[in-house]
Amino acid sequence: MTDPESLHYYLLQQLAADPVTSQRELARRLGVSVGKVNYCLQALVEQGLVKAGNFYRSEHKTGYAYLLTPEGLREKAAIGRRFLQRKLAEYEALSVAIEQLKAEVGP
Repeated sequence: MTDPESLHYYLLQQLAADPVTSQRELARRLGVSVGKVNYCLQALVEQGLVKAGNFYRSEHKTGYAYLLTPEGLREKAAIGRRFLQRKLAEYEALSVAIEQLKAEVGP
């Protein structure tokens, strides 16, 4: 996943669904490094889109909960709209290419 906006969208999507997911688990789900997830989370917190808070998973481990702020929810929706528009354009271009290949190759 090289597009930063797509990564932010998927990260916001994952946090909305499960705010207590570890950075390691987020990295695994998104197919990126833990360092990249950490960097992106810090950026989202600095932008005011995500709020990080401590919580206790068990008696001996401290973890974080990453909660989307109202601005974070709005940004997730805006990024989602742009992402959908981009994917629809890609789909349409791919459909045209497929039809051209079918015409070239034949039945």
